[in-house]
This record gives sequence, structure tokens and C-alpha cells, in this order.
Amino acid sequence: MKIKELTQYLESIAPLAYQESYDNSGLLVGDPNDEIQKALISLDCTEAVVDEAIAKGCDLIISHHPIVFKGLKKFNNKNYVERTVIKAIKNNIALYAIHTNLDNVFGGVNSKIAEKLGLINTAILSPKKNQLKKLVVYVPRASVEEVREALFEAGAGSIGDYDECSFNSAGYGTFRPLAGANPTIGQIGEQERVEETKIEVVYSGIREREILLAMFAAHPYEEVSYQIVTLENSIASIGAGIIGNLATPLSPTDFLAYIKDGLKLNCIRHTKLIDTKIERVAICGGAGGFLLADAKRSGADVFITADYKYHEFFDAEDELIIADIGHFESEQFTQELLLDIIQKKFATFAVLLTEIDTNPIKYYC
Repeated sequence: MKIKELTQYLESIAPLAYQESYDNSGLLVGDPNDEIQKALISLDCTEAVVDEAIAKGCDLIISHHPIVFKGLKKFNNKNYVERTVIKAIKNNIALYAIHTNLDNVFGGVNSKIAEKLGLINTAILSPKKNQLKKLVVYVPRASVEEVREALFEAGAGSIGDYDECSFNSAGYGTFRPLAGANPTIGQIGEQERVEETKIEVVYSGIREREILLAMFAAHPYEEVSYQIVTLENSIASIGAGIIGNLATPLSPTDFLAYIKDGLKLNCIRHTKLIDTKIERVAICGGAGGFLLADAKRSGADVFITADYKYHEFFDAEDELIIADIGHFESEQFTQELLLDIIQKKFATFAVLLTEIDTNPIKYYC
């Protein structure tokens, strides 16, 4: 199949619009119209992973972390980033990254960690705001059903577990066509009064182009009167981190042993063990210190994440336990997640997991 067939499917699950501003997810190297036969999945894209792709006949590498975060002005093999990109290009291997956009969806990276720990009643820890918008459009009474259905078919009107949601109010509109206009209703130079319905629908901002095109196509007026409002409402399925419960509460020491075994950890850096049973667990794969306040507000007994600095551990203030399990370790199951996602959709497409340990941190225990 073509690269774009696979990447469009991945982006239907984790849209690029959900990535953080500093990120660089998407197709980094390659032509979306190129045919691919086999893909290699890895947490990181390194020279060794490109060598592995060459050896195994893979023409696409799908990594969680982008090999390129910042703009490159020169390609002269001076560092591992440039060498990796050059080697991929020379060997006609496409590079695709699915990073914070996969972090920020329910069912993504953090959900996979929660699954490994057997957490129940999971939810996004910090839902994103400003992702929802409201469209208000004024439609002549005879065309209301047609316009409303077009909006629904394009993806507007979905709220949680409900779809085809709208609010409709009756009124009338006035307008006067000027010279050069081609009005559906009314005459040039004469004010027209028309019975209209105001349709209001909520939609995800990533669907805006399709929804507006559908509205314009279905609406009978030459000039469509509409408004778009960005909403503060959060989307429960989009955002950072995961919160959930253990089926059976554990003592702090038993819990640390539990996650060390369940997440295949070498070691755990943690704050002082507080005198409480561990039941409510907050998780953020990778560097998640920015979610500590959210973890506390959620009532978490422990916050599992990575990349904590010395002074940041003091911020626990004995309100919960911070467990730093390592960046690679917290996200290692993303490879398994991506494999499952792809194989469920493209059962006959060849996709492999890397055999390279890309973790740059080694432990002497």
C-alpha cells in the first residue's frame, strides 16, 4: 500500500492537531504516495534502527519519538540526527513519528501503561481545552433539514456518547441584495424578510474544514451567515496523562514491587513512602512533571512518570508518592500498542518490532 494509507489511518486515531507545539510528529522523510511493503516499529529512530530496517527489507520506520525535533539547515553527518536521516534517504526508507499526538488520546501511550498495570475506571488526567468549537448558521426554513444533516454527516454535533446533537431556534432574517449579487431569494435593491432557523452545533476543531465545506454545499444562500466560537469546554478523551484505580489496594512497598515487575523496570526513583494504601494511580509516560498538580487534584496516591529532577521531588510534599520509572521504560510498550493498532486494520501488511534496545541510559545495579 501507499505510505499515506497507513499514516492517514494512524492520524485518524491520533490526529496531528493533538500534538504539542514543540513536537514534530508526522511523515519526516519520504513521499506519502510511495508504495511500502514492510514497516519497522521502534520507540526511537537511530542509525542502528535504520540498519535493522535495511537488513530486514523494511521501507518505513514508525517511531514514537521524532528523530528531528528542530529544523536542520545542513546535512553533513556531524551528529547522529543528520547521519540517521541521510542513511534513511540513501536507502529509500521513509521515517514517520507519532509522538505527543499519541500521548494525548485516550487509548494511546498512557492507556497502554494503565493496561499493563491492570488499572480500572481509567480517564484522561488533564483533558485538553479549546479543542471544541461551536458553529452557528442561519438557514431559510425550507432548507433546515438538508443543512443540518450535511453538518451531522461531516462530523458536527457529536458530544461524548451522543451524535446528531443540535439546538435550533426560529426567527427571521433581513437582507437587501446589492448590485452584483445573485440572490436565491429576493430582488436587487429591495429588503427581504425571510423566516429562518438558527442551527447551533458543537464540533472538534480538527473537523472544521470538512464541516464548513459541507455547510456551504448544502446551504442555498449565495452569502452564508454563520459564526464560529472556540469553546473552553474540555474533551474527556483528549489530553495528557491517565488516572485510574487498582482493583485491589496495595501497600506502598508492595505497589513498587508490583510496577517493577509489571513494567519490567530495572529500578525506580521515588519520594518518601507515605503511610497509606495505594489505590488511585496517575500516569504520564515520558517527562510528566507538569502534571503533578493534576495528579494531586485527582486524588492520586502515586504519580508514575519519568525525567524528574532532584528539587522537583520535593514538590510531592507528602501528598502522594512520585515514582520516576525512566523515560524509555515508561514508553516502551508504545511499540506493542502501535503493532496492535496497525495489525487490527491491515492484517496482511508486514509490520515488525525492532530488536534494537534504543534506550540511551544504562544501569549498573
